[in-house]
Amino acid sequence: MANFQIALEAVIANRVRSLLTALGIIFGVAAVIAMLAIGNGAQQEILEQIKLVGVNNIVVEPVSEQRDDSVDEASDLEEERAKFSPGLKLQDVEAIQHTIPGVKRISPEIEIETFLVQSGFRRSAKLVGITPAYFEVLDFNLLEGRMFSDDNMRNGEPVCIIGKAVANKFFSKENPIGKRIKSGNQWLEIIGVMEERYVSEQSISKLGIRDFNMDVYIPIQTMLVRFKNRDLILASNLEDNNRRSDNYHQLDKIVIQVEESESLNPTAEVVSKLLERRHNQVIDFEVTIPELLLKQQQRTQNIFNIVLGAIAGISLLVGGIGIMNIMLASVLERIKEIGLRLSLGAKKSDIVNQFLFEAVMISVSGGLIGVILGIILAQLVAKFGDFPTVITLPSILLSFGVAATVGLIFGIAPARKAASQDPITSLRYE
Repeated sequence: MANFQIALEAVIANRVRSLLTALGIIFGVAAVIAMLAIGNGAQQEILEQIKLVGVNNIVVEPVSEQRDDSVDEASDLEEERAKFSPGLKLQDVEAIQHTIPGVKRISPEIEIETFLVQSGFRRSAKLVGITPAYFEVLDFNLLEGRMFSDDNMRNGEPVCIIGKAVANKFFSKENPIGKRIKSGNQWLEIIGVMEERYVSEQSISKLGIRDFNMDVYIPIQTMLVRFKNRDLILASNLEDNNRRSDNYHQLDKIVIQVEESESLNPTAEVVSKLLERRHNQVIDFEVTIPELLLKQQQRTQNIFNIVLGAIAGISLLVGGIGIMNIMLASVLERIKEIGLRLSLGAKKSDIVNQFLFEAVMISVSGGLIGVILGIILAQLVAKFGDFPTVITLPSILLSFGVAATVGLIFGIAPARKAASQDPITSLRYE
């Protein structure tokens, strides 16, 4: 206890020097905490994105068919006829489901922009034609009401399930179940309300997804019969038979969920080959695996975090070397004090403990300041950098523990040097 008190008095007596000595530890700890917070935030965001796109999902989306310009218009027209593609259709969904093994669920989607009208309110929204598998594939849950029945699906009945934001907007003071809402020229009976699902702006931009809370879901057959079916040939399509619409696909998306993660890549390749054959070798679709892309991004982020953590660790190492240098200089300044204590009966272990306590106090105090600074830095990054950060207790304990250990390790050499002094020589030291 006496050695600790002597060390504390020495640190307090030299406040400025102690603070400057601890700067390396302060910045090192702050950097470690900030980097770990950024890494944890990025990892949490990726996990949330994986939940949004669903687990073990393969996404097939239509793309504009790329055609090269040809000088010979006749040959170009013949080639276009020979390679005509019907686009993504419900028949593709049936072919995938009945042909490819390992497919757990498959969810076709049709999306159109619409306006919702009810009780004098009007609001733009997305109208999405789906099958019940959609909610299972994307892990969506009903808050209240029921799912589409077989009759709803088969007969294309005018029923819908609305997002939570739609319910809050149009039915803030009443239960929407059983009520009707107008979409375009059609009145739809509300049979269910989805749970609210938070989607960050980063997820919307990176994954190309939308705010699900403003969606209105209807049976896909209802969409085709009562709203829009791009597979039908209308008079407007025949006005200019030399020009084809950019979006001639009946479906806007097909989401395929497989049984095992190991089957994602092989299944995606088989799906691509199957659709190529069905579309007459016209590549007017894109097959992606969001989960694998996000996991690759996560691995890249982890490597980046390791590099940044190593750089921050070097700061702690430099801080430890700084503590050792200052403590060695302090030993030279206090040789007479050391000699006096030894001559009065102090043991060498007392001298070692005194200087070790001093080094550890500098590093621990620097660690505490570094923890506070690191938390502030992480919060500033989250606020001004528009980047999520997550500060965890293990990261704080790790960085603080490393700081204390650095002070202990780099304080051993000065402490042993101080204890090895000869009392008589030390008393005569000028």
